[in-house]
Amino acid sequence: MHITEFDYHLPEELIAQKPSDKRDMSRLMVLHRSSGKIEHRHFCDIIEYLREGDCLVLNNSKVIPARLFGVKKETGAKIEFLLIKSLPDGCWETLVRPGKRVKEGDIISFSEDKRFEAKVEGYGSEGTRIVRFDYEGIFFERLEELGKMPLPPYIRRESTDVDRERYQTVYSRIDGSVAAPTAGLHFTEELLEQIKQKGVKLAYVTLHVGIGTFRPVSCDIIEEHKMHFEEYEISSESAQIINDTKKKGGRVICVGTTSCRTIESAAMPCEDGNGFEVKAGAGGTDIFIYPGYEFKILDSLITNFHLPKSTLLMLISALYNKEDILKAYEIAIKEKYRFFSYGDAMFIE
Repeated sequence: MHITEFDYHLPEELIAQKPSDKRDMSRLMVLHRSSGKIEHRHFCDIIEYLREGDCLVLNNSKVIPARLFGVKKETGAKIEFLLIKSLPDGCWETLVRPGKRVKEGDIISFSEDKRFEAKVEGYGSEGTRIVRFDYEGIFFERLEELGKMPLPPYIRRESTDVDRERYQTVYSRIDGSVAAPTAGLHFTEELLEQIKQKGVKLAYVTLHVGIGTFRPVSCDIIEEHKMHFEEYEISSESAQIINDTKKKGGRVICVGTTSCRTIESAAMPCEDGNGFEVKAGAGGTDIFIYPGYEFKILDSLITNFHLPKSTLLMLISALYNKEDILKAYEIAIKEKYRFFSYGDAMFIE
């Protein structure tokens, strides 16, 4: 398939630059795959489409304030870091700007007291730097103090204190992402409680979202594209909830493409040869889901509206055929839905 098959024109004014006034009052487009019917609702109405015995799978990864602004120790040159990934040896892979000014051995200071610094220890892939931090106290506490939320590049403003709350799901727990699992931004604690009271199970998984989620597909033929590698973890309890839901005929509904990629990566054939189940534990995935893929665990998906030519648009085109997805996007544009991270939602049921 050619990349242009997943292209569409989006007026720039429909790219949401800030969150909705209330999380669950964003708009919701409901796509009924069985009939082709489209409904226009608000996100709080999602509960009407959930049934007792269903299961919601949610990614509880927490966005870290991964943007840091410092100065080069020797010259005083201003340097910006974007932390991408924590490495096993305690280092971080980091995007650096301006990259030409930062070389191996350089030390960047991020606080006036010089108690939070980074030394460049080498070069990573695609122009990144491998850095080791020197600091006093607890790393993530210092990062909370000094860092800023890493808003996506299509949000053309600086992050504020509002983003520290709103560019984070209410159920985020485990530090590690540099981008939010944005489909989950629409849920409130009250809505989640109502959903549980209806008899819908909640299964939490963890997949730390990396910078690769914003990187464009560079191949004209999408089958040649290589996905970025992300780490995930599924607890025994969550795996049990998901697997029991499948066995009892309930729907496994993923909240966001990261939850989808997690459980599909952890799918394995059942011992009795009848279908698939989720395997608990930690793992890594570079799974690429595009039209032709057969879903093993997922039944339905709650998601935001995605960028043209993106792997996320390809994923939802695998769930509901590409032509109908693009028609739905045309309707969303006509109806002036808000797009991307802080935008509105879609339920493909």
